[in-house]
Amino acid sequence: MTTMSRFALALAMAGAVAGASAQEHAGNDAPAVQQAAALAVVDGEVKKIDRETGKITLRHGEIANLNMGAMTMVFRTRDSAMLDQIKVGDKVSFSADRVDGAIVVVQLQKMQ
Repeated sequence: MTTMSRFALALAMAGAVAGASAQEHAGNDAPAVQQAAALAVVDGEVKKIDRETGKITLRHGEIANLNMGAMTMVFRTRDSAMLDQIKVGDKVSFSADRVDGAIVVVQLQKMQ
């Protein structure tokens, strides 16, 4: 491949990446309700609750919107009042998202 061909290929690839990036960011103006609907709902088990700090430790499955595999980890909660409805050992369904650089549980519900 000649130097000119490589240069042309590099330019074409850069254009494709820029176009994909522009499409990705075009949806950032969507209302918060639409963005919340895109959050994955994940099943988990409550391992620990710290009501004073508003944190919860969950063993959970994959969280697709965060590109996170299954594991046990500590999360902050959007509102510590959501911790009042659960206890250690409960099975829950929840959604998590990045908020100001931290991973936060934004929805939490005890499973029946």
